[in-house]
Amino acid sequence: MQTSQKSRSSGAAIHRLYHEPEPIEPFRLTGPHFQVLNNNAYPDTRPQESVVASLQTPNEQFFTLESSPVIEYPACNSNSPYSRSPLSPQGSAQSCLSNLHYSSPEKTYGSPVSSGIEEAIREVEMELLGPGSDFEDGSITSPLDNKNKYYKILQLGNANLDVKQTLIDIAHAIDDGAKEDADALIEALQSKVSVTGDPIQRLGTYMLEGLRARQLSSGSLIYKKLRCYEPKPEELTSYMSILYEICPYYKFAYTSANAVIKEAMQDETQVHVIDFLIAQGSQWVQLIKDLAKRPGGPPRLRVTGVDDGDSSYARGGGLQLVGQKLAMVAEAHGVPFEFHAAAISGSDVHWGNLRVRPGEALAVNFPYMLHHMPDESVSTTNHRDRLIRLVKHLTPKVVTLLEQESNTNTSSFSKRFEEALDYYTAMFESIDAKLPRNIVMPRDDKQRISAEENCVARDMVNIVACEDTDRVERHEPLDKWKFRLQAAGFMARPLSYSAVTAVEEVVREYSNCYRLREKDGALVLAWKNKAMVTCSAWR
Repeated sequence: MQTSQKSRSSGAAIHRLYHEPEPIEPFRLTGPHFQVLNNNAYPDTRPQESVVASLQTPNEQFFTLESSPVIEYPACNSNSPYSRSPLSPQGSAQSCLSNLHYSSPEKTYGSPVSSGIEEAIREVEMELLGPGSDFEDGSITSPLDNKNKYYKILQLGNANLDVKQTLIDIAHAIDDGAKEDADALIEALQSKVSVTGDPIQRLGTYMLEGLRARQLSSGSLIYKKLRCYEPKPEELTSYMSILYEICPYYKFAYTSANAVIKEAMQDETQVHVIDFLIAQGSQWVQLIKDLAKRPGGPPRLRVTGVDDGDSSYARGGGLQLVGQKLAMVAEAHGVPFEFHAAAISGSDVHWGNLRVRPGEALAVNFPYMLHHMPDESVSTTNHRDRLIRLVKHLTPKVVTLLEQESNTNTSSFSKRFEEALDYYTAMFESIDAKLPRNIVMPRDDKQRISAEENCVARDMVNIVACEDTDRVERHEPLDKWKFRLQAAGFMARPLSYSAVTAVEEVVREYSNCYRLREKDGALVLAWKNKAMVTCSAWR
C-alpha cells in the first residue's frame, strides 16, 4: 500500500516539469511501430496562419517545464528512477501501446514506449498462457478461439464501425464478461485508429491498448515489464514542454493559484507557502517577483516543498536544488527567503514534517495531486481526507486546489470508461485547435506524437487497465471536492476579479473555443461546453 500511496500523474508531471529553458536534443523516434492513416481523409481543421513558427528549430530551445520523473503506478513495483500528467497537467505508468504503427513509403519510425509495450505484452502472454499459445499476430486469445473470433469480425463489417461507440461497446462487453465479443471488437477496431489521425482516432489508439491490457487481466505484470522502456528525463522534459505550450490547462492552474495567494497575502509580513508537489519550484519564481513589487516592501517568505525522492532523478539532485534556485531569485529581488525541504510522499506527510511557525500567514497549494491520494474506496486509512483534515488543523489563510473536472473514481468500469472517453475526447480536440504565437505542429509531428503518448496516454491507460491500489488516476468533480473540504471545516473563498483577469490573459492566446466560467466561487476552464480543469480557493 505504501508504494501505491507514493504515486503521482502525468498531470502532476506537467507541474513538475515547468522550469527555465535548457538546451534539449530532439527525441528521434526509431523503429516501425506506428501506423499512418490517410490524413487527407481527416483534414486538420486548424486555421493556417501566414506567419509560421515551429516549437523547435535546430537552434531553438524548448520552453521547458518542471523536470520530473514518470509516475510509477503501484502495479509497476519498479526501481526505475521514474518510479512514482492532464492534466494530469504531472509522469505516470507506461501506457500499453502494443500496436501503434507509424510508417510510410518514405519514413518509418516508432517510439521505444510502443515497442517496449509490445514486447512486454508478449512476455506476459507467455507467462500467463505458456509457450504453446500463438500470439505472433498480436492477438490476445488462444488459437482455439481464433475461428470464432475472426468469424465475428467478418460479421461486424468493420468498415462501418464508429470508433467512439465501438470503444464504449468494448468496455460494456468487458464489464459483462463477454470476452469473445470484446476481443472481436478490439481486433476489428485496430485498423480504424491511428496516432496521426483525427482526435477520436488518436484517442482510440490509446484507449484500445488500455482495453487490450485489461482483457489480459495482467495490467500489473505489463507495467512491471515496462521499466526498461521509460523515456529519459530530458526526453520527457521536451514532451512536457510541448504539451504545456499547445494547451492552456497547466498555465491556467499556476496563474490562477498564484493570483489567489498573492491577493490573500497582500497585508502580511511573514508568509509561508506549503506546496504539496514542489518539483522544480518554478511556480514560485513569479510570486517572488510579484511580492518584491509590493508597496511598503516585500514580506519574509518561507516555502516548504513536499516531494518524494523519486523526483530527484529528473531534477539532477534533491530538493536542495529547488531551495537554491528560489533563494537566488529571492536575493536578486530583495525578498527575505527561507526554504524547507520535505522529501516525503503526500500520503506520508504529518504535522511535524511541515514546520509551521506561530505568526506566519500560511498558504497551501494542491496542484493536480490530491486525486492521487487513496480515498475511502481504496483504503480505510483514506489519505485523501486525512491530508485535507491535516491541512485544516494548520489553520491556513488560503488553500488552492487545482484539479481536472472529471469523475474517474467510480466503481463501475464501463461508467468510468465513458467518463474518461468524453473527457479525453475534449482534450484531444482542444489540442487540435489554434495554437498560440502562430505555432504549427501537425498531427504527424514526431514530437507531438511523443508528447501525447507520454504525457496524456499513460493516465488514460491507468484508468482503463488497472484496478484497486494499482489504479491511481482517481479524479473527482468539483462538487465532490467541495463536499470533502467542507466536511473538514473549510469555507469556499471566491476567486477575485484580479485572479480571473490574470487567467483571461493566458487563455486569450488560444482558441476562442476555450471558455472561462465561475461555479460556486471556483474558476472553471472549459473546452466548448465541457469543463476541463478547476481552480478553487478555501479558507
